[in-house]
Amino acid sequence: MTRCLVTRVTRRCLDGGLRTRAALAAAPSDSPTIFDKIINKDIPANVVYEDDKLPKLPHILIIPKVRDGLTGLSKAEERHCDILGRLLYTAKLIAKQEGLEDGFRIVINDGPAGCQSVYHLHVHLLGGRQMKWPPG
Repeated sequence: MTRCLVTRVTRRCLDGGLRTRAALAAAPSDSPTIFDKIINKDIPANVVYEDDKLPKLPHILIIPKVRDGLTGLSKAEERHCDILGRLLYTAKLIAKQEGLEDGFRIVINDGPAGCQSVYHLHVHLLGGRQMKWPPG
């Protein structure tokens, strides 16, 4: 049974230049990621939702508790279908819980060009404001 965790992202985590450099420097590995450390309670986090499948405005991370080789969406295999569906369904549940009836955005960064800096697949749930297109 796959488990998940949801945690809020703080503004200090979102420095664009630092984030881009981190994404370019990062690479998949079997070493524990920051998400593994949050899941294992090795570092503190503002966990707003947790169930036995997935971990939560305006910027919420939904993190599978088990990586199972799923370091990024491009690495997904058929065996990951359940957790991929669970990630999206959990995003819908959290959006409702957070009062995002007017809409929200789901983001998955994949690979260096996609600005992925943590190689543990996760979903960003964004809401609480009017989104624009293109996003950037």
